[in-house]
Amino acid sequence: MTVTDLATQIGLSKTPTQVRLKRLVDQGYILGFRAVTNLAKLGLDHVAFTEVKLSDTRENALRDFNAAVRRIPEVEECHLIASSFDYLLKVRTTDIRRYRYVLGEKISSLPHVASTSTFVAMETILDHDR
Repeated sequence: MTVTDLATQIGLSKTPTQVRLKRLVDQGYILGFRAVTNLAKLGLDHVAFTEVKLSDTRENALRDFNAAVRRIPEVEECHLIASSFDYLLKVRTTDIRRYRYVLGEKISSLPHVASTSTFVAMETILDHDR
């Protein structure tokens, strides 16, 4: 949304809107701006959620896993979970064959991984990032 459109929507002129927007950025309420890409057009519309159970959950093991998982570009999100498993990953690939490779060669090779379980998304109903 442009600043002009935002100003119209909130009922202010452009300059006060820019000042308020800058203040929100400076104070850390707004962390940044980004383009939202059409991932289906890019051929990246295969989404799988992977549960990961670790063999060790002490701080050093978590730190090792966290550092390593950040280096896998197909992992879009990684969450430490309070559950019967330790991490939930959102993995985005071109297709199931690529996902199988990422799971077998990258995710399963991460430090301290004991087991994984996969759920393939058939359709996205709600995604606030899109």
